[in-house]
Parts: sequence; structure tokens; C-alpha cells
Amino acid sequence: MKLISDPPIPVKIQKMKERVRWMHPSFVQRGIDQTSMVIDDGREDSPEFSFMVIGDSGTQSHYRHHPQRKVAELMLTHRDDCSFVLHTGDVIYVVGSQEFYSTNFIEPYREFLVGGNNPNSIPYDRMVFNLPFLPVPGNHDYYDVPLMYRLFTGTTSSLRRLFRYKDIEIGWHGSYQGNAYARAFMDYTQAIASPQELERHLDKHYTAKTGTGRCLRYQPGQFTRLPNRYYTFRYGGIDFFALDSNTFNTPSPLPATQEGQIYRRELQKRRQEIDREELQILGICDGLNPDKPTEAEQLDELTAKLDQIDEIKIDIEKQLASEKMPEIDFEQLEWLRSRLIESWNTSEVRGRVIFFHHPPYVTEATKWNQAQTLAVRHRLRWVFERVAETLGSLIKERPIVDLILNGHAHCLEHLCTTDTGFADSHINCIISGGSGHRPRYQRREGTELMEIFTEIADKPTRKVADSKLFVGRHDYNLQKRLPYSSVRIDVLAGTPPKFTIRPLVTERVGDEWCNRELEPFVI
Repeated sequence: MKLISDPPIPVKIQKMKERVRWMHPSFVQRGIDQTSMVIDDGREDSPEFSFMVIGDSGTQSHYRHHPQRKVAELMLTHRDDCSFVLHTGDVIYVVGSQEFYSTNFIEPYREFLVGGNNPNSIPYDRMVFNLPFLPVPGNHDYYDVPLMYRLFTGTTSSLRRLFRYKDIEIGWHGSYQGNAYARAFMDYTQAIASPQELERHLDKHYTAKTGTGRCLRYQPGQFTRLPNRYYTFRYGGIDFFALDSNTFNTPSPLPATQEGQIYRRELQKRRQEIDREELQILGICDGLNPDKPTEAEQLDELTAKLDQIDEIKIDIEKQLASEKMPEIDFEQLEWLRSRLIESWNTSEVRGRVIFFHHPPYVTEATKWNQAQTLAVRHRLRWVFERVAETLGSLIKERPIVDLILNGHAHCLEHLCTTDTGFADSHINCIISGGSGHRPRYQRREGTELMEIFTEIADKPTRKVADSKLFVGRHDYNLQKRLPYSSVRIDVLAGTPPKFTIRPLVTERVGDEWCNRELEPFVI
């Protein structure tokens, strides 16, 4: 039985457009740019500032442990020094349901919310942040629960036991194609009933101005909505670009060759194998008692394996479904291209940061060779190549962007791309996806990422990135160590900007927790 479904890309795009009334006449007549915002905190012009990054956090307490809350407590010690928090996606596990916003988001981050001293009284769709909290959607924030699963788990006790590990964070609802995320964080103008009320809303909250027109004014403690699923803002002379990678991560079609057919059969065989493996693990889970500490630990290990199986299944399904050219969100990619060019041609901008969910470069064991990882890499490279062609010598020796921030991989990692032969060369990448949901191991293949270039006959493979730091699940003295993490980034004055990266890590060994101090580094 298929327990999780992922909406098609055109559905994601259209539904999100409807929710923000994309290009509605009331926006157009006022010259409003629905992809820009200004953070109105009185400090946005300071060339030195700090911010934090978290991701893949949206889980609740499991077996007496609440890793996400531990990370939030660590963040609180840096809160007063930081201007905002970026979230790299997967705000709510497992299917982005509104049912779990209270326990999986509002409760652990209560100090970042107005009225957080009484978190149970905060509706998920009326959150106001006292420190800007700026997310992008992750894949889990778009997932849904098929109706048949909801009916079976609601009425059949044997199936509820069989799927017990999913019942932890799958209830009666999914995200409804990203609707819960949109209601929680975006300016959901679709819900405004009358034209007059919409106009009053726009005249009140879209009063900021940028080079592209009027835009949303983000006011901490008062109005903390995002204008769109992808957006941009400028802070301290740095342009930040938030992307929705869920709409450009579909793998390219399998080639209609003999080799392509062989690979398709291999994928189908692998799909059958992991179905059998999943049933075996579920059978073991059904016999374990989570109230017994030793069995609870074993259940946690098996649950982590089941999560990985889900991810492998979805990645295989995306590849098997790619018989024709995939639906790609070229509108968003073209927006990124044009805004990057505009950024480079704006004298007061001294640097650029982009953040989104799926990492184009990663060495975490379950993500490094996913078809989605390669798809995002190639789509981003396509954009950068076109930016470089337009800008020419204006770039000089600098990379197109100074920093890429991602989640999806359950770890903290610093990578730097090499001379890839394309415009994605020499870029620093930070993955902050270890903020609450089951840390993962680093791959056994090592820290050098190689890529196959079939079009280059004399050099079929090339190194495209090096992993400089990896903080993830590891074993030491026969003990499993589970580090959960976020990152503080200090932006220094000057052009080009330098960034001091401060890893914030709290680690669980058995039932004990300890904070780990890692040396900051400058990039």
C-alpha cells in the first residue's frame, strides 16, 4: 500500500499561485512585486549581522527524547545576537499536516513566537514571530496521505499496529498539496473574502519599496507573512533568494536506449526488493514494545530504516515515471536568473545567498546519489550558466553566489565545489538538515564527489565538490552517537563578504545529552 503521495509539480505550482492570488489585478494595479519583501526591523542596513539556519526539524518527541527542542534551546542562547532564522524545509513530518504544527513546531520554538508563553493557544495559521522566521517548503511539507490509508488506519486495528511507526506523525490529514504550509507562513490572501478587504490588506502590509516596485513589509512582532513560496529580500547589502526546489527536482527521462531499458528493469527490481524489506521490518516492529527501553531503541533504529526506504521508493518512482520530459518550474528558474543578474548590476549589493531544500551537493549516505539531487544540481547549473553568459567580465573571479544553504540531508555539512567546468564552480555550500529528524551517516565512498560527464570523451568523470566538514550519525566505542544541529552565520563587513560559520551541535548518546563545541571557520 502506498502510504505517502507527492502531488505533481503543475499541481503544486497552481495551488500555491491560487493561495497568494498570483498576479491578481489588485496586486498588478498597485505595482506590487509578489516575490519580494523587506524585513523592517531597523537593522537591515547594518553591514555586519548574524542569522541562524535550521532544517528537517519538524518532528515531535520520541521515546522520551525531543531533539528538536534541544536544538531550539541551543538556538536561544544566540537569539538576541541574530537578525533572523532561515529554515531549509521539512517544517512538519511526516506529511506536513496541520494536526502536528502545535507539537512539531509551535511548542519547540515557542520563545520565537508572540504569545509563546502559552503555545497551546496559538493557532497554526495565525503565528506571529518576534524574530523573523523565514522558511522554504520541503518535500514533506507537500506530502499527502492517500484516502485509503486514512480509512484503513482509522478502522482496522491490525493495520494500525502494522503501520504503528507511521502513526506517530501521520494522522487523518496530509498537507493538502502544501496548503498547511501556505496557511502557516505565507500571506494567504485567497482567504480574504471581499475585494474591499483585500485592498485594505494590501495598502496596509505592502508598503515597502524596492527596485522592482512595492512589496510586502515583514514586521517582527506584528506582521510576519511571506509573499510567496519563493521570494527574495536584502539585508546588510546581501541579497537572499529563497527557492522552492520541490518544483524543479524531477529527474530527467530515462534514455530510450537499450542501456535505459536495462536501468529501468534494475529500478523495478530494486523497488520489489525494498517492498519485501519494508514488510520484514514492519513485522519486527509489530513485535516490539516501545515502553521497554531496549526495545524502544531497536524500534527507533528500525523506524529510521523505514524512513530511508520511503525516500528510496519515492526517488525510484520519480525515475520510473520520467518517460517524457518532466514538468519543470521554468518560471521560478527564470525568475532566479533575472534576479541574480539584477543583483550583480546593483552597486549596493555586495553578496548573494540562496537557500532551498534539496542539496545539489552532499555526501550524506541516503542523498548523495539520488536522482533528485542530480536534477537540482543540473537545473541550478543551467541557471548559473545563463547568468554568467549575461554578466561576462562583471563577475571577475567571484562565484555567482557566495553561499548555498540546504536541508533534506539529515546532517550538518560544509562542502565547496571545485572547478566543475561550469558556472557552479568554487561555491561554498552549507547543509543544515540535522535539526530534529534522525541524523544519518556519511557515505562510505569518501568526501570527494565525482560526476559523470558523458559528453566529455577524454574526461568521463570529474570531481565537482569536496566535503570539508560532516556532522551526522556515527559510532564511537560501540555507542551510536546522534548529533542534532543548527548553524549560526556571522556576516562580516566588506566586499566580497566573509562569513563566520558557527556549528551549534547537541548530541545524544544513550539517554545522555551534551552540547558539542566545534571550532568556527571563515569562508
